[in-house]
Amino acid sequence: MTHDPAALDRHFLRRAVALSKERMEANLGGPFGAVIVRDGQIIAEGWNEVTSALDPTAHAEVTAIRRACQAVGQFSLEGATLYSSCEPCPMCLAATYWARIGRLVYANTRDEAASIGFDDAFLYGEMPKDPLKRALPTAHVALEEARAVFELWRNKADKIAY
Repeated sequence: MTHDPAALDRHFLRRAVALSKERMEANLGGPFGAVIVRDGQIIAEGWNEVTSALDPTAHAEVTAIRRACQAVGQFSLEGATLYSSCEPCPMCLAATYWARIGRLVYANTRDEAASIGFDDAFLYGEMPKDPLKRALPTAHVALEEARAVFELWRNKADKIAY
């Protein structure tokens, strides 16, 4: 395999696109695929499983992240690159950050996804709003018990920070 970074990006991105096509044609979900690579090796692959798994969070990037974390035995994917057939939605982008993935490379844009019925513009617009001003009816109910659990976490000597 080549050591040219741009050629490597195209190579792994093509695998993500191939997964999107294969799994879509198998009626497993929408046309999205993802590959996670570290040190030049694929550590996990994912594809959209929303309709087949009956799980609205089973987007390609999230399934790839779940599989990658299991494969490496940790919740951090530092030093990895996520290759996605499409620009990640807000949920997948957040998961990418939570997983500490070091780099993201994608093929289709969110505008191209919107043109075939996968429009995330509403979600992108909701995120910066005050929680009580979003379209989803929301209530903030402060509970002392909830604060107490946070205080327990703050003082927990054997916690695994993330």
